[in-house]
Amino acid sequence: MTRPQPTPVPQTATPERGGGNAMALLVIASCQLMVVLDITIVNIALPHIQSSLHFSTTNLSWVVNAYTLTFGGLLLLGGRAGDILGRRRVFISGVLLFVLASLLGGLAQNSGQLLAARALQGVGGAIASPTSLALISTTFKEGPERNRAFGVFAAVSAGGSAIGLLAGGVLVEWLDWRWVLFVNVPIGLLIALATPKWIKESERHPGNFDVTGALTSTLGMVLLVYGFIRAAQDGWGDPLTVASFGVAVVILAVFIFVERRSRQPITPLHMFADRNRAGTYAIMLSLAAAMFGMFFFLTLFVQNVLDFSPLRAGLAFLPVSAIIAVGAGLASQLLPRYGPKPFMVTGGLLAAAGLAWLTLTDVHSTYLGSVLGPMLVFGLGMGMEFVSLTLMALSNVPVQETGAASGLLNATQQVGGSLGLSILVTMFGTASANEAEKQVPAFLSQADPAERLRFQRTGELPPPWADHVLTSGVSAAFVVAAIFTAVAALVALLVIQVRPSDIERLKGGMGPGGV
Repeated sequence: MTRPQPTPVPQTATPERGGGNAMALLVIASCQLMVVLDITIVNIALPHIQSSLHFSTTNLSWVVNAYTLTFGGLLLLGGRAGDILGRRRVFISGVLLFVLASLLGGLAQNSGQLLAARALQGVGGAIASPTSLALISTTFKEGPERNRAFGVFAAVSAGGSAIGLLAGGVLVEWLDWRWVLFVNVPIGLLIALATPKWIKESERHPGNFDVTGALTSTLGMVLLVYGFIRAAQDGWGDPLTVASFGVAVVILAVFIFVERRSRQPITPLHMFADRNRAGTYAIMLSLAAAMFGMFFFLTLFVQNVLDFSPLRAGLAFLPVSAIIAVGAGLASQLLPRYGPKPFMVTGGLLAAAGLAWLTLTDVHSTYLGSVLGPMLVFGLGMGMEFVSLTLMALSNVPVQETGAASGLLNATQQVGGSLGLSILVTMFGTASANEAEKQVPAFLSQADPAERLRFQRTGELPPPWADHVLTSGVSAAFVVAAIFTAVAALVALLVIQVRPSDIERLKGGMGPGGV
């Protein structure tokens, strides 16, 4: 679908300052929160979903993956759609599709229906999320006003995972697992109704949709993630594991070939020619891999080892959301003075320190003594990182490409999270299997006949032997996650270069290329 020239569209008047912009930010941030927290809100509900819809343990992981992979894989197409069709229109369409998919998921009667609904949720999120970030660029004036808006957006993006865990715990314990999906319906409808009043439509830009690029990138990443998950279960030599990796490499190579030849690619490869932007995407990829892993494995640890209820487990992650907001607020206030690089380096080091601290967890660890402190250090670093990365990714981007640039940033976050989690799960599986070889003989030497029979039937060790297996795997996963964040800090230190004109724009001035 190609349009010969930009087409002005009627605009809804939006006040430039004061309450109008505050309401616009509330609408945009609410959408981002709804989309981001849905990645983790189902985590605490997974045991209930498994028993209700009769998922196998292997297929249960796809309740999370079906969402994150379609979300990450189609974000670039969603960003491009906003550029071409008008961002407010596309934003509302994505929100409504997300609402419909959430309703269908809550009503699902079998595993297939739920997985289809989760994938459709990912499509809706992929349409709405990059458009919401691009709307900040067109709604808020460059300088302190936009910095504050990006700070709020970054805090929501980074803290949404923790909020999702809390919300999931509340809904599962007080209502039913289906409400982790139903809750999106009234929220999404309110966002869709408020958007025309508080957000003006953007100008449409000529272009077309790179559907081939979107499909090959999504399919390639699905196969790559599947390869890692398969390797964790069946080993690296498994034929399907090898085939999955091989086909993924071929399809991703086709994706790059298509993008290089396309006149209007879904991933403008010239964006990677900018040193700062390429470094920003690499940092986001690494940080997201660590963040997804931290929430996933700590959720297992606090529920299975510390015996937290779903609600208590959700509350355990609430301090992370608060400290992420503190880190994002601190960075957004000081960015005009120091620029983003110090916060990108410091944030990566803090996140690495928090994860390195978490590697010390064992079966004797407690929440206050071994979990809360590392989470707070990690969260402070992530809050600093996300606001800095968001500003850097959209710096010096032409107006007609802000949707693609924001989509690419979100895509690296979601794809990095999915890919990183699959790598960490592989490390977890290897370490757990090694520990199980030690714990099984110890269990069998003490088990009574009934316990031996139960173990032969299920293959699952009871506590405390199972706790040793789990904590060994979790500790190994955190070692790799800490490496991811250390790499992010190293890239920030060696690659990112902040120019005086960048600082001037953050202060609201007009550097070269400023808007």
